[in-house]
Amino acid sequence: MGWLCCFLGFLVLAARLPLDAARRFHDVLGYERPPAYMREHHQLHGWSSDENDWNEKLYPVWKRGDERWKNSWKGGRVQAVLTSDSPALVGSNITFVVNLVFPRCQKEDASGNIVYEKNCRNETGLSAEPYVYNWTAWSEDDDWENDSHQSHHHVFPDGRPFPHHHGWRKWNFVYVFHTLGQYFQKLGRCSVRVSMNTANVTVGPQVMEVAVYRRHGRAYVPIAQVKDVYVVTDQIPVFVTMTQKNDRNSSDETFLKGLPIMFDVLIHDPSHFLNESTINYKWSFGDNTGLFVSSNHTQNHTYVLNGTFSLNLTVQATVPGPCPPPSPRPPRPTPSIGVTLKSYSSTPPPTPAPGPAGDSLLELSEIPGEDCQIYRYGYFRATITIVEGILEVNIIQKTDVLMPMPQPDSSLIDFVVTCQGTIPTEVCTVISDPTCQVAQDPVCDPVDMDETCLLTVRRAFSGSGTYCVNLTLSDDASLALTSTLISVPGRDPGSALRIAKGALISIGCLALFVTVIALLVYKKHKEYKPIKNSAGNVVKRQGLNIFLDRAKAVFLLPENQEKDPLLKNPPGVL
Repeated sequence: MGWLCCFLGFLVLAARLPLDAARRFHDVLGYERPPAYMREHHQLHGWSSDENDWNEKLYPVWKRGDERWKNSWKGGRVQAVLTSDSPALVGSNITFVVNLVFPRCQKEDASGNIVYEKNCRNETGLSAEPYVYNWTAWSEDDDWENDSHQSHHHVFPDGRPFPHHHGWRKWNFVYVFHTLGQYFQKLGRCSVRVSMNTANVTVGPQVMEVAVYRRHGRAYVPIAQVKDVYVVTDQIPVFVTMTQKNDRNSSDETFLKGLPIMFDVLIHDPSHFLNESTINYKWSFGDNTGLFVSSNHTQNHTYVLNGTFSLNLTVQATVPGPCPPPSPRPPRPTPSIGVTLKSYSSTPPPTPAPGPAGDSLLELSEIPGEDCQIYRYGYFRATITIVEGILEVNIIQKTDVLMPMPQPDSSLIDFVVTCQGTIPTEVCTVISDPTCQVAQDPVCDPVDMDETCLLTVRRAFSGSGTYCVNLTLSDDASLALTSTLISVPGRDPGSALRIAKGALISIGCLALFVTVIALLVYKKHKEYKPIKNSAGNVVKRQGLNIFLDRAKAVFLLPENQEKDPLLKNPPGVL
């Protein structure tokens, strides 16, 4: 009896041994394992079921919190960053990108090795070794080039061999993507990209998980795990940008009355799924102007009244695609089929066989090479507020300001400015180079005016040349801009000195003239004294008289010379 119990126990252990030894993909990547009903998806193209066995000998599995994670990478922990271009329209492709972030001072070189950056200090200082992981040398030592070892360690966790793409030996990381009960394996470097078609994905938010392993001799070591949520939708992801001239802040959805608003529709379609589709845009601006239908993604609209309005946009895309497989013909026609499916063909279809009314669409869908149209819709709604604002600003006059004391390196110019719309509260000026690119700091001043928008702005210019002047008037809701080019003439720095010298010369000449006139008047009214018979005195007097006679000949009229007794020659003088 004892031997029977031992035999039964051995059978039980033998039966349990495969269950304990075999680990499957959903056991390794089951942190977000969906319920059983969510696992019943159609096959994703290129993906495999997570019911397959996982090779734990080559790819060990560590739970969260395992102490071995601390030594999985030399110099610290590696972080994996997972992103996607979600949301994705059902039927389109969604792309996932994983980037590895290494510890400080580490990077991947052109050969796929992990090296230390030059002149970079981490917590331990400068590293004396150039390599963190020299996988090129490991490949040579471990007979990486020998294809006889391919079946042993050049395989994925499910046993499939690595693809021999160009440069595959430089790819030292294994990435395992897992979602919706299926997985995808990829060999790569520090960054990989994977695309997945969403035709068989359930609409709504889903979870993508990624496990990353690195080479370690003839085995692999886990270094990072990451997960992220992506969204698959049956509605076209639509975004609308709204811009308007003179609008101060377009993000607050407050715009100005009387100026057109430009609406630009952006469809999120990174995989270009809708490139072959016919897209129509239906606008309702909420101001009783009716419904606008256009095939252009941009639309202009002007609100002529103040208030709050509801904007509604419907985007319709007609997507060509294969018709679904025909279902058994029902005993009676189904009206809904004729509404949801519309068949078309590049060649005229054959005449269907006679039958009950309503069966023609079903028969057309069974014709080989026939396509169907699938309608997809996207929606956008917004509340817009319309207010008064500054509509236009103009510079109508520019005038040089005359300064009492001209400065050779500075000029003042007055700008006369007018505007339309509301009265501004602030004026700002930016002076820049002739290309209006290199600008000085703006100069802003408050505006105090009555109901008429007319003001004079005075600005100083340093030096001669051509300047670009940007002048803005603003209030709480609007900001109007105008620009002009102005030429400031040069001033000669020596002109002021020449003016001063000329003034001094004029004053000197005037002083000399006054002195001579005073001397002549003095001589005319001086008391007459007889001349003594002294030869020396006669000679001296004669010399003085000759000098004065010549001076008067210059400044006095000729007829006055006969009346002056001093001009008569004394006796004995020729």
